[in-house]
Amino acid sequence: MHIIFSTKNREPLISESFETELHNVLGNICKKQDCQPVKIGGYTDHVHILCMMSKKITLITLLEKVKGQSSKWMKTQDESLANFYWQDGYGAFSVSPRDVEKVKAYIANQHEHHSKQSFQDEYRRILKRYDAEYDERYIWD
Repeated sequence: MHIIFSTKNREPLISESFETELHNVLGNICKKQDCQPVKIGGYTDHVHILCMMSKKITLITLLEKVKGQSSKWMKTQDESLANFYWQDGYGAFSVSPRDVEKVKAYIANQHEHHSKQSFQDEYRRILKRYDAEYDERYIWD
C-alpha cells in the first residue's frame, strides 16, 4: 500500500534535522501494527509510506495510529511544533508487486522531485494515474 498525507494546510514543518527520525518513527508504528514498512520518505510538507498491509488491521485504524502517534512525537521535537497536525485526509493506493521497486525509487527521490513540483501537483498527478475521482474542495486541509 502506498499511503500519502500532508501536514495540516501543507505547512513546511518537517525539517531535515529530524526528517530521518520521523520516518523511523512512522516505520516503527507500522511495524507495531504488523504492517511491514518497505520505504518511507517525503518532503517538508508530506510523507509517503509504502508498506505491506496486515490482515489484522484496517487501513483507517493504521492511519489513526500512524498520524496520532507521530503527531505527538513531532510536538516533542521543538517548541515551534506544539501545534503540529497532519491533514485529516490521506491517499492510499494499492501497488502491484511488479511496481514496488518503482514506487520505492520514487519515494527515495522526494527531495529532488519536489525541487521541480509542488505536493499539490504531485498528488493530483497520482490521483489521475489511479483514475481516482476527487473534488479539490475536500482534498486540501
